[in-house]
Amino acid sequence: MKAIPPASTRELEALISRTGSGDAGAFATLYDQTSAIVFGLVLRIVGDRAEAEEVVQESFLQLWRRAASFDPARGSPLAWITMTARSRAIDRIRSDASYRGAIAGLGEEGSKQPVGDSAADPEETASLRERHALVKRALAGLSDEQRLALELAFFKGLSHSEIARLTETPLGTIKSRIRAAVKKLEEMLGPVVRAGENG
Repeated sequence: MKAIPPASTRELEALISRTGSGDAGAFATLYDQTSAIVFGLVLRIVGDRAEAEEVVQESFLQLWRRAASFDPARGSPLAWITMTARSRAIDRIRSDASYRGAIAGLGEEGSKQPVGDSAADPEETASLRERHALVKRALAGLSDEQRLALELAFFKGLSHSEIARLTETPLGTIKSRIRAAVKKLEEMLGPVVRAGENG
């Protein structure tokens, strides 16, 4: 298989512009030039090749639809492409079972009974549902950058250094974002946790 030489920023901008005008050939070339980078990024986030392939397809479909909105003044074409893929990958994490399980685990206080189990005490089940909803709202209250760093660290098990490389962000910034996110979650969820311990 012949290696495809990397395109310059100007070439990628031209390909995106032509894609935005409906040029399927330009879109195919754009895919050939960038899909390997996108796949590597997505695979690091979702951790599964089959899921990564699906996310890459979804990402490029979104790029095809939104190519006309690309503004080179707001960032490089490769950054725009990888940010789109990164967002799709994080959406996949949020929707998969492991993510839902992690969210549920944050809300469980002393009970292993699944929410909605018919054998569970109705009052306890209602309490767990309320706690889970509070956790989700707390996560939604974080900035996108804080939430991404927290999810990659706690839900995907990446180290701070790995997150820094993956997101192309200084290590110190990643550490600060995670500390700030944890502090904010503690402030929002502290009363809930204490109530569970006292109950």
